[in-house]
Amino acid sequence: QVQLVESGGGLVQPGGSLRLSCAASGFTADYYVIGWFRQAPGKEREGVSCISSSDSSTYYTDSVKGRFIISRDNAKNTVYLQMNSLKPEDTGAYYCAVVPRIGTVKLMCPSKSMFISWGQGTQVTVSS
Repeated sequence: QVQLVESGGGLVQPGGSLRLSCAASGFTADYYVIGWFRQAPGKEREGVSCISSSDSSTYYTDSVKGRFIISRDNAKNTVYLQMNSLKPEDTGAYYCAVVPRIGTVKLMCPSKSMFISWGQGTQVTVSS
């Protein structure tokens, strides 16, 4: 059974940085797409960034391009989201999710319905 555990959220001032981690266990697929999604109060969950294991291609939603960086450490079975220059609109619950298939991240990431295993989330609050 796949288990995803997020960590690293917290309260940060605008312009600050956070690094989220997603530790995966029980996962044996050679090829997968894993990513970060966020949900702000009163809004739908959106795909923030994803990465493919097959070719390391990445996707970023427009609002985070140039500020967020997704990366993975295969030895630790962990995916990271480095978030820089944080803005109040980045506030929300951040979730890690994975789907065990080869895919085009720019098509899969915006469509959260393709992801079948989800973590419990970690809260990010950007406020002064």
